[in-house]
Amino acid sequence: MNNNHIIIIGGGLGGLTTGALLAKEGWQVTVLEKNHIVGGGLQNFSRHGIHFDTGMHILGGFRPGQTLHRICQHLGIVQKLRLLPVDKLCMDEIYYAATNTTYRVAEGKEGFVESFAKHFPHQRTQLQRYVAALYQLANEIDLFNLRPTGDSIPQHSERFLWSADKFIAHYIHDERLCDVLAYMNPMYGGVSGKTPAYVHALISVLYIEGTDRFVGGSQQLATALTEVIEDAGGQVVSDAEVVRIAVDNRTATAVQTKDGRTFAAPYYIAATHMVETLRIVDKGAFTPAYTKRLNAIDNTYSIFSLFVELKPQTFPYINHTCYYQHDYHHVWHLGHYDREQWPYGMMYMTPPSAEGNKWATHLIINCVMPFSAVEQWQDTLTGRRGKAYEAWKAWHQQRILQRMEEVRPGFAQCVKRLWSASPLTVRDYYHAPVGAIYGFAKDCHNPLATQVPVATKVSNLFLTGQCVGLHGICGVPLSAITTAEALVGRNKIIEKLQNI
Repeated sequence: MNNNHIIIIGGGLGGLTTGALLAKEGWQVTVLEKNHIVGGGLQNFSRHGIHFDTGMHILGGFRPGQTLHRICQHLGIVQKLRLLPVDKLCMDEIYYAATNTTYRVAEGKEGFVESFAKHFPHQRTQLQRYVAALYQLANEIDLFNLRPTGDSIPQHSERFLWSADKFIAHYIHDERLCDVLAYMNPMYGGVSGKTPAYVHALISVLYIEGTDRFVGGSQQLATALTEVIEDAGGQVVSDAEVVRIAVDNRTATAVQTKDGRTFAAPYYIAATHMVETLRIVDKGAFTPAYTKRLNAIDNTYSIFSLFVELKPQTFPYINHTCYYQHDYHHVWHLGHYDREQWPYGMMYMTPPSAEGNKWATHLIINCVMPFSAVEQWQDTLTGRRGKAYEAWKAWHQQRILQRMEEVRPGFAQCVKRLWSASPLTVRDYYHAPVGAIYGFAKDCHNPLATQVPVATKVSNLFLTGQCVGLHGICGVPLSAITTAEALVGRNKIIEKLQNI
């Protein structure tokens, strides 16, 4: 058996990136993915010839010299990705229905500050200090900046573990502006008094530096990563749901799939949610204390998504992301569910088509929703949840369309067909407990509780993905570096990335 052979459970962004990095280092990689299409949140689905992205809509870090661009250069896949920069003068648009106010946010430090200073001129100096502080927090994280790490425990400023809302309010003295500056909350599951300031800072800096979109769908990144693995002699196996990680004397010996196949290698990586890993690993592999701690960690909230096919030449392509807020003071509480008030906010966007037309062909709308909203159907299966569930979904679809009418009058007339996905869909397709879109919820009051090392007490089993580090299109590849370096040597990959 090849001592550099490794099996990765889960073919989402975390599993594929970790696999590609290891393949680049000469490892023989086998990735096992439960779904028919690999990619996790990168995967697309098709309806009537239109390809819808399921998760990765906003791309930060892909500009030349930035983190993701350097990782893709290292893997040799930059030329395989079709990316479109969003509007420089309006990367995001935020609409507050209660006051009929629209904020258009430009990229870059100065553009970001001036975008809000137009509406809050008395806060211009405060905005400048706030943005400077965001960058200072982001600079405290070596991995985010692709800097080598040492043996010492990282030292952070006091503000690093403030709550995000406290951090904003420390610099901004206008309550309404504080609310508006938190508009990216749905990008990281922000909760007042709990989400650490550094999480807010990392996402904010990532987007302020400029965002892009996939032209033709996010599946292209999954395909490119798969090709890196296969070109190095590895394999990515779909329809291979792992139901057991066999462990003997604290050593993983094999994995078994739902259809009865067995795969074995000297090393293993679980690229699934940690609770899912605990479910499939042999009992006794981990200590009761470890298992209890991980099962007790809160998860982030989920989403309800609407996928809309538009009538031809009825709705313009919008080259930025749009956010809707029903009123102020809701942005930190989007995870609360009140059927009559839902949704408090939403994000919608028109993905670019490969043809580059001025008209949009489809639109995606995401609304935050906790799993409690669908808990009564938690024991049902996709496509067999019953008439009550279908009626519930239809009602929520109409609520979203009503909100869209507030910001885009006449939108209903542009809709040709639509489909929706609830937190149950997220749970079942991604094996994400309670449909959590960002894994474990970070807690500024108890940061150690949500820190999960990539190495485990099972000597040859490692972890990767958003539960062991940062989340999203940038965070998960960074966590993949940490996992890969646990096998090939600390800073070995980072030093190569620094030279790009």
